[in-house]
Amino acid sequence: MLGGTVSGQAGAALGATAFPLIGPVGVVALRQLVTAAVLVPTVRPRIRGRSREQWLLALGLVAVFSVMNLSLYLAVERLGLGLAVTIEFLGPLAVAILGSRRRLDLACAVLAGVGVVVLTNPGPTTDVVGIALALAAAATWAAYILLNRAVGQQFSGLDGPALASGLTALAWLPVAAWWFTQHPLTWHALALGAGCAILASLVPYVVDVLALRRVPAPMFGTFASINPVWAALMGWLVLHQTLDVNEWVGIALIVASNAVVSARGLRPQA
Repeated sequence: MLGGTVSGQAGAALGATAFPLIGPVGVVALRQLVTAAVLVPTVRPRIRGRSREQWLLALGLVAVFSVMNLSLYLAVERLGLGLAVTIEFLGPLAVAILGSRRRLDLACAVLAGVGVVVLTNPGPTTDVVGIALALAAAATWAAYILLNRAVGQQFSGLDGPALASGLTALAWLPVAAWWFTQHPLTWHALALGAGCAILASLVPYVVDVLALRRVPAPMFGTFASINPVWAALMGWLVLHQTLDVNEWVGIALIVASNAVVSARGLRPQA
């Protein structure tokens, strides 16, 4: 699980290094195309004989993949990796809290809200657009979690994600063709985009699937809650982005909220 977490944030940082070359849109386009180029031939999802509900779920994942990745990278460009990923993590936290009636979980929601205020430090110079983009990434991550529950029931194995990945690549193909005529694709940018796809999409997904087969989901969620910390560290190591004390405090509050909500699921119910 540690490998998947580190790989995901390292991939995001690697993608951000390509912003000066091809911009966030170019990075997302490459990420979608490379991911599909690996996942679809490997899984070879069945196309014929799919029900209307299965196609709607796959198209829903296309929308979620596209909006989630694009809004996150646009937010990273404006806010930095650590802040953007931390705000994005409010998505899975919201899913966990809204499905609970425990007072402690509601208290965690308040704690996370305080963390957001401390983290973003609202004021005249606040990047409202960047925060809105990160919140959009959070909302689509929450939608991804909810959609995946239905996908797991309607598709066998990795067919659902592979089919959605292929459809996402088809949707992004004209965008990529137009974008790269305006921002010529170099071998350096291609290598960075491919590395981002492998580290941020393929490796974490395989690790997540294997981990969820071996450990309880709440334990997995608790472990995943440190993602914002790794994002901040990767932002510092790879992108040379530094955080103020109040930003680290905000990250700590949100990470603690995620960890407590996830860990509660490990306790036996009376």
